[in-house]
Amino acid sequence: MSIKKYKATTPSMRFRVYLNHDDISNNKPEKSLLEPKKRTGGRNNKGRTTAAHRGGGHKRHYRVVDFKRKKHDVPAIVKAIEYDPNRTARLALLFYADGEKRYIIAPDGLKVGDKIMSGENAEIKMGNSLPLEKVPLGMAIHNIELVPGKGAQVARSAGSSAQLTAKEGGWALVKMPSNEIRKFRLSCYATIGQVSNVDWNNISLGKAGRSRWLGRRPHVRGVAMNPIDHPMGGGEGKSSGGRHPCSPWGQLSKGLKTRKKHKKSDTLIVKRRNA
Repeated sequence: MSIKKYKATTPSMRFRVYLNHDDISNNKPEKSLLEPKKRTGGRNNKGRTTAAHRGGGHKRHYRVVDFKRKKHDVPAIVKAIEYDPNRTARLALLFYADGEKRYIIAPDGLKVGDKIMSGENAEIKMGNSLPLEKVPLGMAIHNIELVPGKGAQVARSAGSSAQLTAKEGGWALVKMPSNEIRKFRLSCYATIGQVSNVDWNNISLGKAGRSRWLGRRPHVRGVAMNPIDHPMGGGEGKSSGGRHPCSPWGQLSKGLKTRKKHKKSDTLIVKRRNA
């Protein structure tokens, strides 16, 4: 995949940087793996906004992704690499030997026609899913389970990967994308390789309208509001701030610790990301 820049034929094109979709092999998704996706616009069940700056955007279907990889020892062929509007990574459409079709998150470098498999007997190869017990040390992995059998929850976004650093007792030590080192059970499954769409971080939307297509509404600064709308609003002329930055409800937004002091997962963290 490569980055694509545009001629400045309009003001927004001057700043637009986007991806070449040369890695995508199929424009139409597999119908049997689609589900309707209802949009909330950031509202809860009472109709009140609980997540700001959301709404509008293009209609989408949800692609049912197989995060569990439970079809052990059944080989599959990659039939297509597809775009997914609901996530940053690409999807790979698998045709299994028994006729079933499933989507998985595509690793970087996976191509149409490749054969992949999951299970304890799968070979150490990009796209194959194995328990951490069977993965060699130093290997780049993604789609890692936090709880055995629950499905992948860690390292799923575009370009991310973790590294298996050690195995001791019934635990594996994994260096996360955030540089945190954490314990996982050796029976947790993980997929070999790095998540696809590595250049995703380099894109520049170029104009506000493109954010609206993605369902992101404008973000208004607190100091630009009236006092009734925000604690930092109001003032004669272009006054700014006058107090520590905070949310519309007065909660400090810089430096206030909101994490619970004691969490069960604390015992599984060997080295914190901000240590």
